[in-house]
Amino acid sequence: MPQQIPCLWFDGQAEDAAKLYTSIFPHSSMGAIARYGPDMPPPMKEGDVLTVDFTLDGQPYTALNGGPQFPFTEAISFQIMCKDQEEADHYWNRLTEGGEESMCGWLKDRFGVSWQVTPTELMQLLNDPDQGRAQRATQAMLQMRRIDIAEIRRAADGPAA
Repeated sequence: MPQQIPCLWFDGQAEDAAKLYTSIFPHSSMGAIARYGPDMPPPMKEGDVLTVDFTLDGQPYTALNGGPQFPFTEAISFQIMCKDQEEADHYWNRLTEGGEESMCGWLKDRFGVSWQVTPTELMQLLNDPDQGRAQRATQAMLQMRRIDIAEIRRAADGPAA
């Protein structure tokens, strides 16, 4: 299959977003920056950033400054599978700076991009073969914004409802 590179449409914030994301994720880097040429329609002007290529832990992305026509929605999000609570808290704390928390580990960063910060143990608990345990874990998760895996584990191990 050909390589797939997500392209994120920003309204003048592509370079700032790429800089933020590469500062948060390990093994990340900024790449080529293309700029608009002469005779651009407003509000673009010559020299403004058109696209920024960047890599987050080996995954390439492109950020495009296309204008205000297409804002981000929760219909598309990036799921960050975290090995433990410490790693989940790192991403949650950094990505919510200037952004907003949502439910069940979802957030919007300061640019409006949606992320799901998910400890891998959460998926194991939600898919536990013991349906009662899985249901208790699900109910605990549904009450949370930031995922607290220890609390979900306690709920899953608790008495049947």
